[in-house]
Amino acid sequence: MKIKDRLALYFTLISTVTLLGVLCAVYFMFARFMEIDFFSRLKDRTMVTAKLYLEADEISSDSLKKVRDQYLETLNSEVIRIYNSKNSATFIGDAQQYWDNEIINKVRKQKKIQFKDGKRQVVGIFYKDNQGDFVILASAIDRSTYYRLDKLKKIMIIIFVVIFAGLLLSGRWIAKRILKPLDRFIGEVKQIKSNNLHFRVQEGNNKNEIGLLAQNFNNLMEHLEQAFVLQKTFVANASHELRTPVTRMTIAAEIALSQDREKEDYRNALASVLEDAGKMEQTISSLMSLAQADLEFASAALSPVRIDEMLWALQSEWKEKENCELIITTSDLPEDETMLSIQANPVLLQIAFNNILSNAFKFSDHQPVQVILKITEAGMILSFTDQGCGIQTHELTEIFKPFYSSAAQSHQKGSGMGLYMAHKIITRYKGSIQVNSEPGQGTTFTVNFLNINGPLISL
Repeated sequence: MKIKDRLALYFTLISTVTLLGVLCAVYFMFARFMEIDFFSRLKDRTMVTAKLYLEADEISSDSLKKVRDQYLETLNSEVIRIYNSKNSATFIGDAQQYWDNEIINKVRKQKKIQFKDGKRQVVGIFYKDNQGDFVILASAIDRSTYYRLDKLKKIMIIIFVVIFAGLLLSGRWIAKRILKPLDRFIGEVKQIKSNNLHFRVQEGNNKNEIGLLAQNFNNLMEHLEQAFVLQKTFVANASHELRTPVTRMTIAAEIALSQDREKEDYRNALASVLEDAGKMEQTISSLMSLAQADLEFASAALSPVRIDEMLWALQSEWKEKENCELIITTSDLPEDETMLSIQANPVLLQIAFNNILSNAFKFSDHQPVQVILKITEAGMILSFTDQGCGIQTHELTEIFKPFYSSAAQSHQKGSGMGLYMAHKIITRYKGSIQVNSEPGQGTTFTVNFLNINGPLISL
């Protein structure tokens, strides 16, 4: 059963059960009211009878009967009896006993009683007069009330059926209207295929459960899209970049084996194969690092990273391993440690800075590289300046693309992934990276982390 049908059914059941309870309560309260009212009328009949028959001594019985019939409305199937001290019927002119001694004595004992005898309602009172002690009993059938209750029952049944149908239809309409965003959400989800993972469902303006579901679904689709893009990018880049060295290795091996050659020729062929194998290893390592970085962005643990401490650690590392000098310049650093920190994954951030420094040292022939750290009200600024050959103007927009390399000399060539990975990591942590360079005058990479103390965007 669909949710809308279930909601409509539950709404209808709850409403109709409530309605049924109200109608039953009204019916029984009305019946009880009519019963009490009829008992009151019977009680009045007994009191009027006592006044007419027992206190009007001068009036004959026939005259009393005539007055009673003329001025008192006779009830349906009315029976009234007056019993003397011997429990015998008197005054009325009808000697029929009608009620037994047990009921008459009960009236004498309790002074006043009322009860139901089948459809009849009976009222009895004990009346003491100068003529003696008497018991007056009156009973009648309230046919008018039964008729009204029957009509009321039929009207209530009709009203119940009409309201039940109305509630069922209105409940279905309300459920359909409420779940309309969910139907739209399902329809939009059906449109998503492997070739349009960029598609996003409408989240709407209402912050209800369906809106939150759409929002979480869009977040999931974003992660899935990134995973698919990562997979396609990795396969495409790997196939493209590995094809060239593999082809060169195959050609070199085929040429070397095509005929007998000198020992030096075989050595040169093996050296060429070894060189291409090294390039393959470097390319594979870069691709794996990029894939790992992309995968870790969604699940990497974030923690405060002290930028100044990371720079000092990188300075020591480059000095020990590569004998490269990293000059760090800081001025007026704040005492508040939070202004020197950003929320990031320390391993990935170190990869980004290392790639920038590696690029700077490589293109400056391992000359000293200067890093300037500034803290402003707007955020944190780092500038990496080398003394290299600089970058051509037309290449400035290309250097952050994957597998792009502007190196002219063979010892400077790389995989073309370093700056791409640095740009990807820095931008993911609410930062930006810019480059300024002129041929022959070195290059400066500027990294900005704005609003470093603001809330971190979930990646």
